[in-house]
Amino acid sequence: MKRRLLLVLSVIGLTCTSTQAADEAGSCTLTSQTALRSCQEGARSDFWLAQGKCANVSDPAERKACEQQAPVDLRDALSLCNAQYSVRQTACQRLGGQPYDPVIDPANFVDTIDNPYFPLKPGTAFIYEGRTAGDLVHTEFFVTHKTVKILGVTTVEVHDTVTTNGELTEDTLDWFAQDKEGNVWYFGENTMELVGGRPSTLAGTFTAGADGAKPGIIMEARPAIGDFYRQEFALGEAEDFAEVKSLSDTVAVPAGTFAHCLRTRETTPLEPDLKEAKWYAPGVGNILTKDLRTGEKSELIRIEFR
Repeated sequence: MKRRLLLVLSVIGLTCTSTQAADEAGSCTLTSQTALRSCQEGARSDFWLAQGKCANVSDPAERKACEQQAPVDLRDALSLCNAQYSVRQTACQRLGGQPYDPVIDPANFVDTIDNPYFPLKPGTAFIYEGRTAGDLVHTEFFVTHKTVKILGVTTVEVHDTVTTNGELTEDTLDWFAQDKEGNVWYFGENTMELVGGRPSTLAGTFTAGADGAKPGIIMEARPAIGDFYRQEFALGEAEDFAEVKSLSDTVAVPAGTFAHCLRTRETTPLEPDLKEAKWYAPGVGNILTKDLRTGEKSELIRIEFR
């Protein structure tokens, strides 16, 4: 009984401390701090699990190598945790300290997604190609005729597939909806990566309203240079940010040359080194994605109607 009471008091103390921290530092910073702690604890847990596995390696040389690798992996994992924290904190400086809790009223959404920078007409397929590490990557972004209700909002389902050198490596369903002001919201994705034709991970999968996940704005109604916003929010799973960098770029891709393009820069704490630029042409949508670190591109090849 005494032990149980101490446990309850401990939990109450933790709750009070967390609430106080939220008041003092802001919800965004508190989120960054708790995510950092979770990441660090996970890294240490993996380290001790690795030690247990090493203990069951009978060959002395292999066991020693295993034991030497475990702290190296721990150090790398903790470094990644810190890098993720840095990206989240940078975002907090732009977003402010308030909780991220958008109010979603189904009555505020419309049936058609016709934002000029992100139009999603059912039956339209956007075909992209590019090279990553020398491999040919072919992407098809198909706006289906199917709708799915999420948080009471009727969303348009998009089927997004990626093939690498002709082999399917990613298969995703995305869900979008547009509000009356013209903002296009991203309500979730069911994503699967494959290796050798077999599923390898579902990382990045989230549905708004489930397990604390919330929708974000994938495209603003009236973008302005300097705007910075969340495109999705599922802590530890989906945390993309976008910043509007230009509204006047001219871009040439195999599908054509487009003027007055919107350019965004996207980041995520889940991949701290990733910095992408995306271009959107009025009346078309995304026409080019470029990795700013490697220079690799994914370009719009053509648009099909199915």
